[in-house]
Amino acid sequence: MTAPLLPHSSFLKTDSEMGERVRRHDWAATPLGPMDAWPEALRVAAQMVLASKFPKCLAWGPQMTSIYNDAFGIILGGKRYALGRPFYEVWAEAWDTLGPIAERALAGESLFLEDFPVTVRRHGYDEQAYFTFCYSPVCDGAGKVQGFMDTVVETTSKFLAHQRLQELAASLDQQVADRTADRNRLWLLSDAMLVVTRLDGTIAAVNPAWQATLGYSEDETIGQRLLSFLHADEPERVPGDVQRLAEAVRHQGTLRFRHRSGADRWIDWTAVPGDGFVQAVGRDVTDERVRTEALLQSQERVRHSQKMEAIGQLTGGIAHDFNNMLQGVVLPLQLIGQRHARGQLDDIPRYVEAGLSSARRAAALTQRLLAFSRRQPLDVRPVDVAGSIRDLEPMLRNTCGENIELAVDIPAELWPVLTDAHQLESAVLNLAINARDAMPDGGELRISGTNLPAGSQALPAAEREALGLPAGDLVVVRVCDTGHGMSREVMDLAFDPFFTTKPIGQGTGLGLSMIYGYMRQSGGAVALDSAVGSGTCASLYFPRSLERAVDGAAGGLDSAEGGKRPDSILVVEDDATVREFVCELLRDLGFQVMSAASGAEGMAMLSGAIHFDLLVSDVGLPGPNGRQVADYARERLPHILVLLMTGYAEQAAMDPGFLAAHRMELIVKPFDAQALVHKVLDMVGTAPGP
Repeated sequence: MTAPLLPHSSFLKTDSEMGERVRRHDWAATPLGPMDAWPEALRVAAQMVLASKFPKCLAWGPQMTSIYNDAFGIILGGKRYALGRPFYEVWAEAWDTLGPIAERALAGESLFLEDFPVTVRRHGYDEQAYFTFCYSPVCDGAGKVQGFMDTVVETTSKFLAHQRLQELAASLDQQVADRTADRNRLWLLSDAMLVVTRLDGTIAAVNPAWQATLGYSEDETIGQRLLSFLHADEPERVPGDVQRLAEAVRHQGTLRFRHRSGADRWIDWTAVPGDGFVQAVGRDVTDERVRTEALLQSQERVRHSQKMEAIGQLTGGIAHDFNNMLQGVVLPLQLIGQRHARGQLDDIPRYVEAGLSSARRAAALTQRLLAFSRRQPLDVRPVDVAGSIRDLEPMLRNTCGENIELAVDIPAELWPVLTDAHQLESAVLNLAINARDAMPDGGELRISGTNLPAGSQALPAAEREALGLPAGDLVVVRVCDTGHGMSREVMDLAFDPFFTTKPIGQGTGLGLSMIYGYMRQSGGAVALDSAVGSGTCASLYFPRSLERAVDGAAGGLDSAEGGKRPDSILVVEDDATVREFVCELLRDLGFQVMSAASGAEGMAMLSGAIHFDLLVSDVGLPGPNGRQVADYARERLPHILVLLMTGYAEQAAMDPGFLAAHRMELIVKPFDAQALVHKVLDMVGTAPGP
């Protein structure tokens, strides 16, 4: 389990890595004591360190306890243990050199040292390094020195490069033959390109490797601007590089040059300014880039091949399942036609039910796919979790069987959550089925619910952040079993689509991936806790809803024709079959119904003299979509009710708060006739009226 975070201190308002580490650190185990008890001077100094982009380290108190920022961490190298440790322990190998400086700073003296040599051990061995740093005493409110601030920049590379340049410059003045010969030998025989330019970019000298790499002779090069040899796309980057060099900053980079033959050559450069010139060393990395690009292309081809193979398996599996389901629809319809032609009507209800069963299975598979892709339309509203699970309990007991003991521990005071009630019930039922299958020899299945107030220790902040949960109150529903459990390898793949440990034909592998997609789409999260032989616990985390849950239970569909009503309904649907049967179903309820096949046609009818009480519109319409038609209807008829039909969340693009505020409802395709009737009657009322 992840250790709980220490309380975040409000004064550490940085988003750096070291800021997070400082907030996490157990300061109570150091001489500084708990962070909340730090004195104001220490707080201010620590904030200055962490907010700085310059390498800084604060050494506080007699023990010189260290607090440093990200930039200073680079200087430390492998010393990742340094936070909260005494400064003299962190730099123990160099304390003979640094100790007197630190003592002077603690005595109240500010010191500035440039290119100061220090022998340090950062990567398991001693190395000579050079630093430019300032040790500044830090005082408390009473003016007493409590520590010092080490502001430092490592200048090892610059110092050594400067030394080399000084040696090179000195060699130009020396007439000693052996030194001149050594310098010339390096210049002439080096495989690296050695170039000397003025600060304005004019080339003063090149070694033979320049011609060997780019094809230009020394006579063609000296006196020319370096920019003239670059690829046409590169000059835009160079002025900034030149400016940094003019400011005496060592610079490294890769530039694309133009070979005399017209080919491109990529050169890695290290350039250092000094004495009015820039000394640059270049290495041709063209072949390395070609190999790297070829490797990346090869990897991309492999990934594409794997992706296509996965898509092939996915489409093959879906096509197989859908063909079976379509067969279960086609055959009953054909048998209904035959029996009707012969006047044999007794078996027709059985065939109708068989066809509907196959259609429902197909709709369920589609919803699982959309849930995994987070594209399923959700009828989001405040839901009474306790009531939903209590209503589900009889089905859960039938699902579990006699050899599994079901315990439901859902307190009545459980907060409402903002989600889709049907998807919530489906998720709990799926988890219960998985638990049942994990206990073939029997066991215990426990379903529980808990309120988790904001800041609850039951869910540490690190775990909340890892799950991607929002701040605020949460409600957690747990489904736990005593089954065989899952290994770490299985848990890592548990939410992958079509991954299943069940035998072929006994599971699609979409159950957990559907729950994962649904929970993320609802603004919540799902977490698994399991071990082999110790059972599994699945936790569903929902953000709390501040609105009260509304009982959405609906009765059965009355097969009798309804009486005439004065209510007028406009149905806008581009699919002729759906439009025809929706209109017929609403007319059977006694409504006055008109229809349109496109958004433009629907808007035209809304602009006429007919007053409509309810608009039933598909979202994905040709021309103006359903959302635009609904907005237009509300402008023309402010009191009109709107029911939107959709099968794809990205097309709906509806905020539940917006729907509720504008008296709009959402129904998900494919829907049963009962669902449409209940939704319409809930909106307009069951009794005829205006």
